Amino acid sequence: MTETGGGFKRNRAEPRDDGLQEGVPMTQSREERPGTVTYEGDFATLAFERHLDHPIEVVWDAITNPEHLARWYMTKARLEARAGGSIDYVSGISQFHVMGKILTWDPPRVYEHEWNVEPREYLPHGERSVVRWELTPDGDGTILRITHRHLTQQTARGFVAGTHAFLDRLEDELDGRPLTNWVKRVDELRPVYGVPW
Repeated sequence: MTETGGGFKRNRAEPRDDGLQEGVPMTQSREERPGTVTYEGDFATLAFERHLDHPIEVVWDAITNPEHLARWYMTKARLEARAGGSIDYVSGISQFHVMGKILTWDPPRVYEHEWNVEPREYLPHGERSVVRWELTPDGDGTILRITHRHLTQQTARGFVAGTHAFLDRLEDELDGRPLTNWVKRVDELRPVYGVPW
């Protein structure tokens, strides 16, 4: 497995005007914590880590409660909250219909599920992948690690900036701030990830 070079090396996006400073380590600053994309054969994995200033139970609720998911993740979510249960999401701007089985349900630590999308215009072969959310207590806060693995390389390149933008919105949701405009934020982040479109 090899990590990409070029735009995936922690390049900085243009500074935002929200008063946040650049150059702070990945788990401490909201602004510059790019994820990574790794490739193995025809597939890729996205990985992100965030330190969130909220207790683990609060973060767990934000990533599993359909009311929260509707706001920050722009997802109409139905989930059968147990290992072996199912998810049925209509997600994001593109309204992907995502279905799958819950592979791990270990509240409030691990939530892993399949992310299966049938073929459509932007995904002509569909997608069969796995998303894993891992939460670790860190003082009064929580470290969130998310991986989205077994994506096709094309999908991974298309999703990396969007996933980053969703995590910014998750922080907004938790902090009670107005939610970041997802489309605008994705456009700002594309250069960070070397995505030209």
